[in-house]
Amino acid sequence: MRTRIYLCALVVLLTIPVVITAQTKKKAKKAKKEVAIQLYSVRDILNKVDNKDGKCDPAYTAILEKLAKMGYTGVEAANYNNGKFYDRTPQQFKNDVESTGMKVLSSHCTRGLSKEELASGDYSKSLEWWDQCIADHKAAGMKYIVAPWMDVPKTLKDLETYCTYYNEIGRRCKQQGLQFGYHNHAHEFQKVEGNVMYDYMLEHTNPEYVFFQMDVYWVVRGQNSPVDYFNKYPGRFKIFHIKDHREVGQSGMVGFDAIFNNAKTAGVNYLVAEIEKYSIPVEESVEVSLDYLLDAPFVKNWVTRKF
Repeated sequence: MRTRIYLCALVVLLTIPVVITAQTKKKAKKAKKEVAIQLYSVRDILNKVDNKDGKCDPAYTAILEKLAKMGYTGVEAANYNNGKFYDRTPQQFKNDVESTGMKVLSSHCTRGLSKEELASGDYSKSLEWWDQCIADHKAAGMKYIVAPWMDVPKTLKDLETYCTYYNEIGRRCKQQGLQFGYHNHAHEFQKVEGNVMYDYMLEHTNPEYVFFQMDVYWVVRGQNSPVDYFNKYPGRFKIFHIKDHREVGQSGMVGFDAIFNNAKTAGVNYLVAEIEKYSIPVEESVEVSLDYLLDAPFVKNWVTRKF
């Protein structure tokens, strides 16, 4: 009897290293693909960070390092204010990100037009702000600046003014070696004087100056098909914002396989994951979302593409 117990115990002890080794190998074999993360995804952590007075909060450094260790290859900022990113100068922010092995890809920021600017069509003051904004983003190593929001204009004239405004911002970005884009939500599929806002923007902005960062989740929530838009406006969607109801790939409502199978038609160059809601703790949520994209066979390996 004792012999049997000893033998069982020996088998268990011998099995444990095998299990651990298998898990380690599985971790080591984690696929490599280029996926950036929108830092709004970890806002619950970053909102508590104190980088003021020239200090660098250890919690800020720690979350960047964790994102890189998970397998994210770049970041998209969402905190440009008074010439800084997360209270860090453009050069500091660039160094902070690059020290982890990730790259600075893009940033969400914008300046809406006032009622006076819309009425007069003179937005020269706003363009002065953009000149400084573009300079700061260039210093931070950004490739893209993306306007993340625009209210539904009351008139088609106002929408046309915004398109002209965006064309000029895009022209100035291009002069400095950056590109300017627009990120959608669901409200852009409303109509303005009989015209679908999103379609009007696509048709009245110059592809040379303005690209579109399609948030595929919000297109679906707006009761539209991302693939239909790829086919209607091929090449206009340089960045995908990959989002789901919570963790990426968990709801089954977005249809990521069809989206990625038509990525070439869309013209996409980069993927940015954004996780707005969580069903698990935030750090687990952003890693589970990344692992879905790394494991999905329809998400092609873009690791050779340079940021």
